[in-house]
This record gives sequence, C-alpha cells and structure tokens, in this order.
Amino acid sequence: MTADDPVPPPEPQADPLPASLVRAVDLLRCPVCEAQGLTASARRSRVGGLTCPEGHHWDAARQGVVNLLTGAGTRFTPDTAAMVEARDRFLGAGHYAPVAQAVADAATRGGTSAVAVLDAGAGTGYYLAAVLDALTAEPALASESTDADSRTEAGTGPEAGPASVTAIGTDLSPVALRRLARAAPTALPLVWDTWRPLPVRDAAVDVVLAVFAPRNLPEFARVLTPDGVLVLVTPRPGHLAELRELTGMLAVEPGKEERLHHALTGHFTVVDEREVDVPLDLTTADAADAAFMGPAGHHASADELAGRLADVSTPIRVTARVTVHTLRPQAHPTD
Repeated sequence: MTADDPVPPPEPQADPLPASLVRAVDLLRCPVCEAQGLTASARRSRVGGLTCPEGHHWDAARQGVVNLLTGAGTRFTPDTAAMVEARDRFLGAGHYAPVAQAVADAATRGGTSAVAVLDAGAGTGYYLAAVLDALTAEPALASESTDADSRTEAGTGPEAGPASVTAIGTDLSPVALRRLARAAPTALPLVWDTWRPLPVRDAAVDVVLAVFAPRNLPEFARVLTPDGVLVLVTPRPGHLAELRELTGMLAVEPGKEERLHHALTGHFTVVDEREVDVPLDLTTADAADAAFMGPAGHHASADELAGRLADVSTPIRVTARVTVHTLRPQAHPTD
C-alpha cells in the first residue's frame, strides 16, 4: 500500500455479548465430549455460535438459537409452527397467568443474590419470563444493579434484569425457541432433548423448571446446586376435562401423581405441593388453541379440533387443574 492508496474502512465490530449470555455459556458442558469452558461468538448482541475446547462447534440461528442436536437427532417430534402459534396466542391471552404466578412463587422461595435458571422444555418462554421477572424483583437482586452498566443491562420488566440472573431455555422446537428469544432475551435458547444428558455442568444452576414438560429427574438433580429447587407443573385428574370430552383429547392417566412420587425417590425431596385450579371461560378459538397446543396437536389438525367445537355454545367453561411441585435435590454420599 502506498501513501496514495485509499485507506480501507475498518472491519465492522460485532456487538459484545451481553454479560447474562456470557454467564449462561459458562454453565454449559459440551454435549459431545462433556468438556467445560465453551466459548461463544457474538452476532447482534446474541450468541452467534458455540465452540468447545475440543473443537466441537455449533452455529446459531439469527435469533441466537443454537441447535445442539445437529447431527445427533432425536426420536421425539418437536411441536410444529402451528402448535407453537396456538400456544403463544393462548398463553399470551393470560389464561394460565395464575399458573405462571405459582411457578414464579415456587422458584423464588428463599431468595438468593445469584440465580441461574434452567427451563427444560421451555417452549415459548412464557413461564421462564415470569420467573425471571419475579427474580429480578427480589430486593437482594435489585440491589445488585447499582452502577450505570448494570442499570443499562437490567432495563425493566421480564425482558432483562440485574446482572446476577442467568438463564438457559431448552426445547425440541426451534420455532418455539425463537419466541423464547423475544420473551426472555437475556436467556440462552438451546435446541435439546430433555431425555438426553443435559448440556449443563454439574451443580451449576439454582432453579430448574419443567412445566408440562418431560422430567429427567437424575439429570435435574445433577445440574442443580445442593440447595437449588426443581419446580414441576403436572396436570391433575380433571385437567381441562370439559374440553377433552368435546375434542377427544386424551385424559390424564390414572395414577400419574403416584408414579411421579415414586420416581422422585433417591433424587428429590418434596418441599411443597400446591394445587392450582383456574376456571376459564373460553371462546371457540381459545378452546381450539388450548386443545391444539398440547399433545393433541400431534394427532389432529387445528381445523379438525376447531370443527369439533363449532357447534358448542360459548363461553366454553373449563377448568385447568394442575399441581405445582417444589422439590430439593437429595444429598448423595460421596464415594
């Protein structure tokens, strides 16, 4: 280059990765070799890709969603885009707000000044956002954000919070996780199968959520800190029974609660179990969404389910009946 040559423009600099996402990446272990110390590239303040020390690498989608199942696959079927849209509409209308509040209450029991949350089977991030909102409202957490940088990252509402809150959301559906990235943008969204060993370090998180989601109890116990909590939400007999009769949805299996308590043995101790009943007056569209967003959506189309409700008078009165379980991992003797 001579003195007369034009000076090339500077290379564009990627936005730095927010501290909340840096901390979330630090919670991970490689799903291939279990190495710790993963690093992340940044793209538009989102994760652009993940790399483990042994060289295993995963690119991220535009919204920062990283598919860790690339090349591994799963035998389970993720929710479709239409099912995700139905869930987003139904939850966005606030029908399950009391359930979200109960989950947030359970997750914040005792409070802590440094919280890492894993939502396994997070879907669109509705419940994770409610938990993050509650955690950032805790006085001990709010006091963490005292300088200008912390206040900038914290912002307001569930979208962001004090630098002390870290979150990871996993789900099989990339479509759902794209919505999670909007509902809880400080969380790291990962495509993952809950039935596989979780891509999270031992004793790395303070709260695990599994809301209407698969329950890999040994893995949940492994990734939780000794004083952490697992919050499960399970349907009770009679959950949406009126809607099930109208649409042919499968009923809650008898004895499901007893099997859950048996499965907890050796892994978790029950701290609290709260029954939450939510009476709902639904429009035909709401009721169709409630049916289609669950397992029935894998067996019947939205049009089929809506057709079964077409002649039903409104409001369609149903009751959501769930149990919110708060559990602590049991101490295991050292070898």
